[in-house]
Amino acid sequence: MKEIAPTGKLRVGVVYAPVATAFFVAKDADGKPHGVTVDLANELAAKLGVPIEFTVAPNSGEVTEATSSGALDVSFMPVDDERRKKVDFGPSYFFGESTYLIRPGCDIATLADVDRAHVRVIGIANTTTIRSAARVLKAATIKPVPSVEQAMAMMRAGEADAFALSKDSLRPLAADFAGARILAEAFHVVGIAIAVPKNRPAALAAASAFMEEAKASGSVRRALDRAGMKDEAVAPAGR
Repeated sequence: MKEIAPTGKLRVGVVYAPVATAFFVAKDADGKPHGVTVDLANELAAKLGVPIEFTVAPNSGEVTEATSSGALDVSFMPVDDERRKKVDFGPSYFFGESTYLIRPGCDIATLADVDRAHVRVIGIANTTTIRSAARVLKAATIKPVPSVEQAMAMMRAGEADAFALSKDSLRPLAADFAGARILAEAFHVVGIAIAVPKNRPAALAAASAFMEEAKASGSVRRALDRAGMKDEAVAPAGR
């Protein structure tokens, strides 16, 4: 308990977007977050018997830094090697496929079409997705932006041609953007996992045990269902 909630409350970081997904949370009229990670964090706090405090950030980079510094006790984020240097990951609860949302009227039909000199790609700053896109794109111009809201504003204004994000996160965004398309191919598959600050082995053990139990008991399944993602799969045990 001392390692996972050293202040007597569980300080949890979540990431906001206009629509809740397997990773992003949305906000109600009072600004209160809701979504899959909120449900999981509330369950963890209840099991620990401590109050919970949420920090809602515009991107996973900010949550990574806050967890690394010890300002947060637990967070949820996509796993990559850069983040492993800063936080310790428990099991993934979901695997996301990263691809592109294409603006209306653009001639991009495949992943190969994205990587052309005149194509303007955007992604969320300091995230696994934009780092992965940057590794595979050789000719296109790629620009980081601070939030999903700004990225969608740029797409609607015709200031970008492709928005790199996970498919499950792009689907609700595309549904509200007439003429936009999501590419069928994926350029990266990433686990979204529970994370704790480094050098807290007891906290990591507790978070890992909780996540495996949440997958086995159906808690993750129910959280995805409540967020409208009945067709999305829960990550396998031990992953």
